[in-house]
Amino acid sequence: MGRWQPNARGRLEKAALELYAERGFEQTTVVEIAERAGLTERTFFRHYADKREVLFGGSGTLQELFATTLAGLPGSAAPMEAVGTTLEAVATEFRDRHAFARQRQAVITANAELQERELVKLNSLAATIADALRRRGVKEPAASLAAETGIAVFKVAFERWTASSGRRDLSVFVRESLTELKAVTAGS
Repeated sequence: MGRWQPNARGRLEKAALELYAERGFEQTTVVEIAERAGLTERTFFRHYADKREVLFGGSGTLQELFATTLAGLPGSAAPMEAVGTTLEAVATEFRDRHAFARQRQAVITANAELQERELVKLNSLAATIADALRRRGVKEPAASLAAETGIAVFKVAFERWTASSGRRDLSVFVRESLTELKAVTAGS
């Protein structure tokens, strides 16, 4: 592919995942990713700060999606109800991303540094949700508890979804995890 072709970011993402799967994250260089994508190293760094960010580049967009979805819900919704509705809505954005998510998860699972980075991302998402809940008038510690619980639900649902065949949407796994949480907290 020539450098002038569109979707440089998508091509870099695809090339990186292929190389991480073939060689491992640690053994793959930015130069190799750029070459596989048919781009230059300079182009890589226009899109990503480093090779980890290929896996985490959408974090800001995801945070914004959580915040705006939660802010758009009726004010009468209880904190966990609002968080659950938000999780299900955000999960629909992952349609047609199962193959990527599955590959990404495998790379992260195989590397301790990336697992740590994933935890930082999840912590940032929880902080975003807690902040959005506080803006809705939810007091502490309820805002933080609902946010952290929501991220735990999302994490479990995401891991189950990426381990699955992909026939069912992530939103189904989110609903199932929310139902399981209700059963656990009710003592069933």
